[in-house]
Amino acid sequence: MDLVTVPCSAYVFLMRSVEDIEAEIEKLSPSEVKRLAEWLAEYQAGLWDELIAEDAQPGGRLRQVIDEAKSDFKARKTRPLP
Repeated sequence: MDLVTVPCSAYVFLMRSVEDIEAEIEKLSPSEVKRLAEWLAEYQAGLWDELIAEDAQPGGRLRQVIDEAKSDFKARKTRPLP
């Protein structure tokens, strides 16, 4: 199969592992690597944002901390940051 004639969406399915993706990245030009790195950073930041939002929801891992902070603020148990 000639990869040049394979549609872009089908090409992704040919890469089955991180090693395959790494091998393809090594073939990119420096400007393409930079573009990919920028995209990956944005993608990773979006995943982080989703995780934080999920953790802040009721039952999430941050919810107790958020509730305690709000309670302390209302009870005037807080002080300004230096």
